[in-house]
Amino acid sequence: MRSARTILGMSVVALLCGCAAAPKFDTTGVDMTITPQRASMETEQLGSARVLWGGMIIGSRNLTDATELEVLAYPLASNREPDTAQAPLGRVLAVRDGYLETADYTQGRSVTFNGALDGIRQAQIGEAEYTYPVVRIDMLHLWPQRGASSEPRVHFGIGVMFGN
Repeated sequence: MRSARTILGMSVVALLCGCAAAPKFDTTGVDMTITPQRASMETEQLGSARVLWGGMIIGSRNLTDATELEVLAYPLASNREPDTAQAPLGRVLAVRDGYLETADYTQGRSVTFNGALDGIRQAQIGEAEYTYPVVRIDMLHLWPQRGASSEPRVHFGIGVMFGN
């Protein structure tokens, strides 16, 4: 009887983990039509408009009082995760006040964030000049690493053993 309760309890936990919802982003005042390219070209007109963007981290660095993420933006899927199967939308500098551990926010990780546009910044990518839209992050979500399973590590099966 006790093992049946244990199995039932583990099954409920596994189901709840599998049903975990995507993060909820506050989209109040967010203009979903603004892309990184548009933000780079229409800086004056857009001012400090609020955006919801996501993508793959290209680089991260800690500043004196903030952390800066260089992100290659992608369209967002319905759960707000960056859809890297789509064409990229351009690069973005996302700035979060305070300290983020750059060992966690490292190249290749996916993030989604919302916040206000904070102008543009010119920088070099190789020998080319690039115009980055800058976003002051209000909310940030770091997605699990690719290949890292969020599925429960509980397996049930029947085994057969042969011996000589």
